Amino acid sequence: MAKGKILIISADGFEDIELLYPYYRLKELGYTVEIASKEKKDIVGKHGYSVRVDKTISEVNPEEYIALVLPGGRGPERIRIYEDTIRIVKHFFEKNKPVAAICHGPQILISAGVVKGRKLTSYIGIRDDVKAAGGLWEDKEVVVDGNLVTARVPPDIPAWMREFVKLLEKA
Repeated sequence: MAKGKILIISADGFEDIELLYPYYRLKELGYTVEIASKEKKDIVGKHGYSVRVDKTISEVNPEEYIALVLPGGRGPERIRIYEDTIRIVKHFFEKNKPVAAICHGPQILISAGVVKGRKLTSYIGIRDDVKAAGGLWEDKEVVVDGNLVTARVPPDIPAWMREFVKLLEKA
């Protein structure tokens, strides 16, 4: 029996391991994991892995999900521009549901206006964007601030998922 549904939002150019690792790890733990993007077609990562999109972002009802995962790579910059992405992300923060973002994933959080006053980390290349949006950027493998778990790069994934799973188990 599934423990609950978790949503991953991404687009073409995602960092393959940052999407695939949480996808399979969370499924292994008994969660139903769905992927949403702008169009209902396979999306392809930077290293050539493709994944099936279950729903378009416009079809997503965030009430159905207990948590959100935002992988990095080029996907965030391609999906952050849509109002539906922002609507979904804001829901998770308004309802204090667990959110995991890694690498460039916080770009989506910046666009949704949810980083101001929050501690987080990211790929160093968007550090200044996080700070400009009012985020309190830290150079650590994983940063937990309330419902938000962030990490910098693929080598940080074990710590990122460990802390995210702890949040899910409390929810």
